[in-house]
Amino acid sequence: MKTLFMMHAFYTKMSLFALIFGLLLLGANPATAQQPMTPMQLAGLENVGAVVISSDGSYVAFTKVVPADPRTENRPSSVQLHYMNLESGETTQVDLSANPGGLAARPAHGTFTFTTRRGDDSHNALYEVNPLSGNINRLFSHSSNMLSYVWDSQGRRIGFVAFEQLDLPENPLPYEPIFFEENRPQRLGFIADLGSANPQSQQLGVVGSYYLMQWSPDSRRIAASIAPTPEVDDQFMFQTVHIFDAETRRVLNTLDNAGKIGQIEWSPNGDRIALRNGNSINDPIDGRIMVVSASGGTPQNINPDFEGKYEQIMWTANNTIHFIASEGVWTSFGTIAPDGTNKTRIIDTGGPVKNSFSVSEAGHIAFAVDTPEHPREAYVLRANSEELERLTHTNAWLSDVAMGVQEVVRYPARDGRMIEGLLIRPFGESEAVRYPLITVVHGGPEAHYSNGWLTGYSLPGQLMAARGYAVFYPNYRGSTGRGLEFIKSSQGDLAGAEFDDVVDGVDYLIETGLVDPDRVGVTGGSYGGYATAWMSTYYSDRFAAGVMFVGISNNISKWGTSDIPEELYLVHSRKRIWDYWEDNLLRSPIYYVERSQTPILIMHGAEDTRVHPAQSLELYRHLVVRKPDLPVRLILYPDEGHGNVRSTSRFDYNLRMIRWFDTYLKGGPNEPLPPTHLDFESFGVTFED
Repeated sequence: MKTLFMMHAFYTKMSLFALIFGLLLLGANPATAQQPMTPMQLAGLENVGAVVISSDGSYVAFTKVVPADPRTENRPSSVQLHYMNLESGETTQVDLSANPGGLAARPAHGTFTFTTRRGDDSHNALYEVNPLSGNINRLFSHSSNMLSYVWDSQGRRIGFVAFEQLDLPENPLPYEPIFFEENRPQRLGFIADLGSANPQSQQLGVVGSYYLMQWSPDSRRIAASIAPTPEVDDQFMFQTVHIFDAETRRVLNTLDNAGKIGQIEWSPNGDRIALRNGNSINDPIDGRIMVVSASGGTPQNINPDFEGKYEQIMWTANNTIHFIASEGVWTSFGTIAPDGTNKTRIIDTGGPVKNSFSVSEAGHIAFAVDTPEHPREAYVLRANSEELERLTHTNAWLSDVAMGVQEVVRYPARDGRMIEGLLIRPFGESEAVRYPLITVVHGGPEAHYSNGWLTGYSLPGQLMAARGYAVFYPNYRGSTGRGLEFIKSSQGDLAGAEFDDVVDGVDYLIETGLVDPDRVGVTGGSYGGYATAWMSTYYSDRFAAGVMFVGISNNISKWGTSDIPEELYLVHSRKRIWDYWEDNLLRSPIYYVERSQTPILIMHGAEDTRVHPAQSLELYRHLVVRKPDLPVRLILYPDEGHGNVRSTSRFDYNLRMIRWFDTYLKGGPNEPLPPTHLDFESFGVTFED
């Protein structure tokens, strides 16, 4: 359910440098030093995406995500492709007319490959760039878009996934009705030998929807995870790993894996397979290392007592698996033996957040990293070095932005369980002042905030800290990064102790003297939107303003309109909805509308299939009918789904969130409803020819 309720949040950590930098900011004069981040600056914030090191370790390639100007174009961000010479530091941008995807290092070639469209391509094709010459070559094209691909160890053959071509009759009518959850194409698995003169797509022989693929080290077998249908529930919960003979394309055996799956990794000798998988069908995440014989069997959790989450694994020697792991609000990088022994942290917790890694034959390791000072950038850990080296410096203007101190907070919940969270203190704070607080609740609930970059279009972060707010990010029970028991501790208790943890965190911050108890706000998306609705109804006496995004208001209708009812049952409710109708109603914000005295701004993507926009409409309708004097507004974003991806809709969301909190946290509950249209000049936004 991480995919279900994850919002656009970056997970990071805090280094010693970040703490020192934050303390220096406290003593700075904001009038003469850093200035607050503007909404336009945030709208233009760039970040590094994928980071890959070449097989020979000479170059690092990375993608850069570049937003469109929201004043002129309402479209998703564009993606650029760059590569850097690790010896000279020289960076080259690859000239592409369309966004690249699937960035990878081609084994044994020292080159990089990616999918994109160029020239007369009617769909994407596989391309290769040679960083020595800059030449771009077209390697392969399928009859439809390639959704993903993987190289074998020699860089000769690929396994890839593409949609099946449906043979549907042409409709002579001047319109086409929608057949709900019908006529969806399967995701088929293929292999292709690019070393042949005329490489052809060869389909693997199991019917189903393919997702993950990975070659054995000798290239004689290929593993693939296959779900019975392309429905989201099946993708999330019911993928089974099949092992194919690469020549005959027939199944040799299957693995008895259960639950969510994120990676397939072969041992170098091809005898075993490690999965980044759920511990069982009831595990909410794919964050465990499960090892099994490549000839079949049931995968075993090699580190069952680990109170964290494995984010990425890579089998680098027969007795060594490298990993990135989340541990609370931090991440670590290290190795572990396939039997769970000899666990070593090469980079311990407490530094920058490592999001992904890529290993070269030379021993250099490239990372995607973010920190409290900046969004994701490319870093490298050179062979025989113990220090991460930053390679890219995107958003240079951030050095001139006022930022509040970001720190880890730990507090006891009402039942004694210790909860972690992150706090961004108001910039230039005074001990004599109590500040308004914005509480930001993550989605999932199987997600967590890491101690790093926490500012985005729907995340107030440093944008609001520089405007005199404290911003609080609680990792309530059910969050990831704290082990199996912690994440399952919220199952069967929707909106119960998990949301009490959030309120207990607010109380903790009030008791420290930082927060004004009469000026507490709450926001969040998806499951965080559910929390926002709950705080604005059930706990309404505690919250002075709410901004709810793609959230849940009625658990009964939510189940009947979502695309993941099985996932909801298996890893959240643990009971069928028809076995406890009344309890689902009692855990729904609409049931507590009579308590509501919290001005709430409700926003939702009009095309959301995960949490239907009717969830927002239900809460809105109950509030305006039963609480006619309460400030309430519902905004739907056309062509957006479970979170906004287009530049202008993100910008609009951000401005309305700022204005709502300024109105009801810096103003008061009796402030009139803000105008429907935004005053762009008040945000410093100009429109030039």
